Amino acid sequence: MYNILSKLILLIVLSCSFHVVAAPVEIFQFDSPEKEKIFHKLSEELRCLVCQNQSVAESNADLAKDLRLEIYTMLQKGKTEDEIVSFMVDRYGDYVLYRPPFEPMTWLLWFGPVVIFFFGMIFVVRYMKAQNLSKQVESLSKEDIERIKNLHAGQDK
Repeated sequence: MYNILSKLILLIVLSCSFHVVAAPVEIFQFDSPEKEKIFHKLSEELRCLVCQNQSVAESNADLAKDLRLEIYTMLQKGKTEDEIVSFMVDRYGDYVLYRPPFEPMTWLLWFGPVVIFFFGMIFVVRYMKAQNLSKQVESLSKEDIERIKNLHAGQDK
């Protein structure tokens, strides 16, 4: 009975795993391993403009397929890595890059999160101090303040 049950469970698990949808795989033939490395590097470094934060290599969108084909074609024509990146940036803007260049137009991208975090921390600290002070003032009555003064006066002697 145990043997039949374990085989049944194995069969169910295996049958559930076969329904995974496989994406079509593009096969490119390269002249050299260096070109293939550059292709894979560029495919990972360039962002798919249609998908949510996926690289061109990860995406199955039609635009990503076109970009992979464009990268391959340019490599076959003898274009360098820098030439391909500049072509993509000229055509699609800095958004196509996962690491935008460090220039005045992108300073907000580089420093924005740090500045927002810094001002947020200042706000939180000021808010907490204000809450702490208001609680202290509200919680002490005039009698309590007098008693504290008397206790301090007694310690000074």
